[in-house]
Amino acid sequence: MGSHNGVVGDEENPHNGIRIQPVLSTPMAEQWKSEGGKKMNVTMGEKLGLNELFCPQVWRASLAELLGTALLVFLIDTIVISSIQTQTKTPNLIMSIVVAITISILLIATFPVSGGHINPVITFSAALLGLISFSRAAVYFLAQCLGGVLGALALKAVVNSGIEQTFSLGGCTLSIIEPGPKGPITIGLQTDQALWIEAICTFILLFASVWIAFDERQAKVHGPVVVCSIIGLVLGLLVFVSSTMTATKGYAGAGMNPARCLGPALIRGGHLWDGHWVFWAGPAIACTAFYLYIKIIPNHHFKGQEQKHDFLNILSHSFK
Repeated sequence: MGSHNGVVGDEENPHNGIRIQPVLSTPMAEQWKSEGGKKMNVTMGEKLGLNELFCPQVWRASLAELLGTALLVFLIDTIVISSIQTQTKTPNLIMSIVVAITISILLIATFPVSGGHINPVITFSAALLGLISFSRAAVYFLAQCLGGVLGALALKAVVNSGIEQTFSLGGCTLSIIEPGPKGPITIGLQTDQALWIEAICTFILLFASVWIAFDERQAKVHGPVVVCSIIGLVLGLLVFVSSTMTATKGYAGAGMNPARCLGPALIRGGHLWDGHWVFWAGPAIACTAFYLYIKIIPNHHFKGQEQKHDFLNILSHSFK
């Protein structure tokens, strides 16, 4: 849930008064100016932050993304399986509440190191807005996807084959195949419906909660614990809504995290690949829409715009 200053801005060390700069920090656009106030000539490599590809600090920060995403996949998929296995009358409600708590804890644990993304959606949005460079985003993407795979592997190692087959490792599904009177039948949600749900839910996540982390003023006012809790709460709510609104067996609800969907798909395979692109295309559409929204609204409504890695700035630079 990173912002351009490590989610909620720099923190002060109470022991010596030194301000700690989180590893996610990315300089603002004004830092492209020299001491005399004149604009500096900036290369495309600097705009993309290519130097960060060789920065040990960035790769160390990515370890938090890898571990955080691995734990996210393992815990969330375990929650999905456990909620249904308990045979309670309201599995979706219980699942959503536990998911909200889990997400909040993982965000609080990872934000001091990497900014607390553990989701390609957050990373991509931050890169579009210029809060982080596209090079750092690429490193985080790699770590998150690898973490998703490791989380799915860990889950596969602790569940029996029956549960693995029945729940598809708790992965993101649009449909399932069940035996019918005349042979196997496919039960689930249509691809176009799932794409709309994925895009809308992801946009709501960005608009209603991640916005607070990206906006420097709100992040500093609320503090990291509150910001992380709000994001977890909104995610839990969206999990509940998306998994119950269609009342369709076989549809697992909105993923809102491509890395979480990728891990089980790579490890379990099979029908998890059916419509898997939806769990990437939907968030990509939402991130683009959120970026355009931020660029359209008046500047004073969002403190943190015009970062040096902003997508439109890079695009305009490429045509000069």
